[in-house]
Order: sequence, then structure tokens, then C-alpha cells
Amino acid sequence: MKQIVVLGSGLVGGPIALDLANNPQFKVMVADMNQDALRRVAKDERIQTFQADFSHTVTLVNLIAHADLVVSAVPGFMGYNTLKAIIETGKDVVDIAFSPENTLALQELAAQHDSTAIVDSGVAPGMSNLLIGQASIRLDHIKDITIYVGGLPRIRQLPFEYKAVFSPVDVIEEYTRPARLVRNGRLITREALSEVEYIDFPGLGTLEAFISDGLRSLIHTIQADQMTEKTLRYPGHAAKMKFLRDMGLFAKDTIAVGEHTIAPLDLTAKLLFPFWKLKEGEEDLTLMRITVTGQRADALLKFQYDLFDSYDRKTGIHSMARTTGYTAVMAAYLILEQRFNEKGVFPLEIIGKNTDHYQYILNGLRQRNVICEEKIEKLSIEH
Repeated sequence: MKQIVVLGSGLVGGPIALDLANNPQFKVMVADMNQDALRRVAKDERIQTFQADFSHTVTLVNLIAHADLVVSAVPGFMGYNTLKAIIETGKDVVDIAFSPENTLALQELAAQHDSTAIVDSGVAPGMSNLLIGQASIRLDHIKDITIYVGGLPRIRQLPFEYKAVFSPVDVIEEYTRPARLVRNGRLITREALSEVEYIDFPGLGTLEAFISDGLRSLIHTIQADQMTEKTLRYPGHAAKMKFLRDMGLFAKDTIAVGEHTIAPLDLTAKLLFPFWKLKEGEEDLTLMRITVTGQRADALLKFQYDLFDSYDRKTGIHSMARTTGYTAVMAAYLILEQRFNEKGVFPLEIIGKNTDHYQYILNGLRQRNVICEEKIEKLSIEH
């Protein structure tokens, strides 16, 4: 029986554990410091829970000592060190922490320790990278990659018209971190929340899209003339976030307030969480549109991928948890079934360049009713 340890029992880690526990050949344990989060998955008698602060390396090493695979669903700020510690134990790992550091820097370490690490295994980065990796092998030259992606509450509520499956601090990171883009084949940076545009989605209406730092490993692994990722929100959200950011309310450096010191970000996150927290039964949806345009022989082709996913009323699992978590689940199956056993650090665009792996993950997502549609269009013939 394969033993799997899931680090983190939040709104994404929990569904990952529940899905993996459906396989009688897996023994699943979930660890978290938050007892309330553990109680949600502990209702399933197939899952063992363990309360622990695995930010301490010794605790983490002991926790995963007998694991065949580790799934890291920790907050972004502790993601890189957690991933590094897992790799150093020689364990295989699927990571969705989306840490700000470049996980590809751990490539040599993973190879030395005989570890397979599939990183950024969510929806975007994650499923988006998988799709782009597959498109890249079907083109001779990529002219443009554009990613639009966002998770939204189905019911809009003022003042923010937004709900988060992830930690508020991780969401705020999207609004503060300089965004890396590729323009004319060169890597550049732009201010997050900038270059706002409006896009109509049938059945939903108009959404706004703004630049965010979501390309991550793609800037190192995929050659393209232009690459951009934009986050989708209901109109007006970017202006509100920019106002809070420019006031300094997302700052991490501490300031004196009377006799105390506090980081503005800590206070802001504490205040935003009640507004942003998805409550049980609240419905959300996930949208993603990716276009990859490029040359194949003498044709200019455009690959378009569209995902529209909704809250699952039957299971009570939120859409962003489904699209993120089930991508990680299928990455885990690749390793557990020994379909992929190369050693090193692998983002999903590398996995996606193998058509068998690509189809395997998409088929698994389709079985879980997460469906991404592909459309290929010939734009012109170049002479």
C-alpha cells in the first residue's frame, strides 16, 4: 500500500486528500497546524490526521519518513523551504505552494537526492503550463502566449466582489510582486495590477484582466516572442487593490503604532479575511483562457484553451479547490503509478511535452468533471 502525506488541510489540501483516499491502494495522512482544518478531513475515516508545525525541519522529516509521496499544499511563504526539505529526504513530491522563489533552482539538489518533484501543480500555474507545453511541441516557433485566469464568487458582494480559496497573504502577493513578462523575446517587468483590459465571457458578462506574476517557470522553459499572464476579476477590483497597495497597507516592513510594532500586511490580511473567506456552501467558479499563437511550417496557428468550472454542489468542493487540487492529484498519480520517474524538478510544461502524460492528466481531470476545451484555428498562410 502506497503511503501519501499531504501537508496542509486547507480548502485545497483537504480535497486532494479526499480524492487520493478514494483509491484503496493508498494510505493517506494529512498534517496541519490548524486543528479546525484537520477536523474537516478527519470526518473521513480513511484519512489519518496529524497536528504538527512542519515549519520545523525535524518535525517535517519525521512526519514524512515512511511516505512514498508527499503533496505540499502549504502557504506560499513557507513553500520553498518545505519543498527543499522534502527533496533532501529523497522523497518524491508534488508541490502547489507557489512560493515566490524559483523552484527550478532545486534541480541539482533533487537529482542528487534521487527525488522527483513536480512543482506548480495547480490550475495556473499548473494546468495552464501543461497545455502550453503540449502546444509548444506542435509549433515550430511561438509568437504569443496569453493566459487569462481567475477564481470568482458566483454571487457578487460589495465591497470586494471577491472570495479566496487560498490564504489572503498569497492573494495579496499577486497584487504586490512585480510581474515578469516576455516582450519581443526579452524578459521585462511591469507593475502588478497594471494594463487593465475588459473581456466579455458569454453567460457571465464583462470581467477585468490585469497583469500578475504568473508565468513563473515558463519564462525559463518556453521560448516565445511574447508571454503574458493576467488575472481575472469582476470590474473595479484592481482599482481597489491598487488603492490599498499604494497606501502602504500591503507592506511587510513593520511600523510603530503606539507602543507596538506591526506589519501593515498582517493587519490588512486579518481584516480582509472575513470578506474574502469562502464559506461552506458558497459557490465559486474558475475561468481560464489560454491562447498560443505560432508558426508551423508555412501556417500561422492559434491554439485556444477554455476552462469554465463551477462549485460542485454534490461534493461541496469549491471550484478553485477542484481545478487546483485535482491537477495536483493527477500529477501525483503520474509518480505513484511510475508513469513518470525522472529525477529532478519538473514544472508541468515539461510534463505536457510528453503527449501520453498530457492526455493522462487531462483524462483524469475529465473523469472529475474538470474539462478544458481546445480549439485550433489557422490564421493565415505566410509565404
